[in-house]
Amino acid sequence: MSVNFFETNCKESSRNEKQFGICDDQNGTKAYTDTADDTKWIVKVTNDDEIDISFTAIDNCIIVYKAGTKEKESSCDGMLTFTESLYLVELKKQSTGGWISDAKGQLENTIKLISENHDLSNFRYKKAFACNRKHPNFTVIDTAERKAFFERTSGFRIDVQAEIKIK
Repeated sequence: MSVNFFETNCKESSRNEKQFGICDDQNGTKAYTDTADDTKWIVKVTNDDEIDISFTAIDNCIIVYKAGTKEKESSCDGMLTFTESLYLVELKKQSTGGWISDAKGQLENTIKLISENHDLSNFRYKKAFACNRKHPNFTVIDTAERKAFFERTSGFRIDVQAEIKIK
């Protein structure tokens, strides 16, 4: 069964503010963007050039089941699309360890699911962001781990940050 990640009612209207946040209330509802209450933001999006950006909620909105079951596939919270760019975003609000590997697993599985349903060759820039409000400082991922992620995901770069800069 084909799943369309790009043309869906989970896609918000595009926005071009210089700054907005991506939120996840962690209550079983989908992630969303916001400009009004930065205390709810898990990740801040900085868009200095005011590019039109679309956010699409994935987790709790685009439901994909594991083959032959009624068990949901693990997916990241959402994606940002603009010009030739596809940025996948996993949002966390946990202070305990292990969140980076959990986020990477969800991002990798989402990349697999999107790739099975879409040709991503028209996206020149592909990134996966693991974001955690409880760990706002930049986290270094070693070169070997970055390279392995890039190879496993057919060209997605991984970043662990609390801010996504649109370029």
